[in-house]
Amino acid sequence: MTFFEKHGDRFARAETHCGRLVAAFAVVGGIALVVLLAITVAEVFWRYVLNNSLLWAEDVSTMSLAVVVAAAIAYGAREGSHVCVNLIARVAGRRVTRITDAVARVLGVAVTATAAYALFIHGSRGASYGAATPSVSISHTPFYYVLGASLAAYGLLLASQLFLGFATWRGEDPNEPAD
Repeated sequence: MTFFEKHGDRFARAETHCGRLVAAFAVVGGIALVVLLAITVAEVFWRYVLNNSLLWAEDVSTMSLAVVVAAAIAYGAREGSHVCVNLIARVAGRRVTRITDAVARVLGVAVTATAAYALFIHGSRGASYGAATPSVSISHTPFYYVLGASLAAYGLLLASQLFLGFATWRGEDPNEPAD
């Protein structure tokens, strides 16, 4: 029995915890959507009924949309809603997809870690570069951090799926897409 097979239950629990973290992003994204909807309704009312536009509406809408995107990245990864082409499994079978899944997950972890790092670095420097919305100067820094945290959560999820895939190498990978 390999190390990964011996600790398969721990890897499954780790993936469950990563799923909970990602579910938190879904809640935050839902709240951001409600905020976006409220701002849109308020802006339409102020513009067309009161004949006066809200100065801050576009800035807050743009920033809440960034939170929605961050939530969609993490939650979509957990729920498998990203585009997936399962051609290799049809042509080559499970024997080859074990290897390609592992390679894809390792590359995914590397890319999400690099992107999260870049977002945290650029977010921490954003204020000194004047990264703010044009109308009411909402700083971009926290939104860089939210996007970075979302990608970090995605990377953790991919890492847990990688280890769980190693633990189920001889069996069926629970994260393999259905045919």
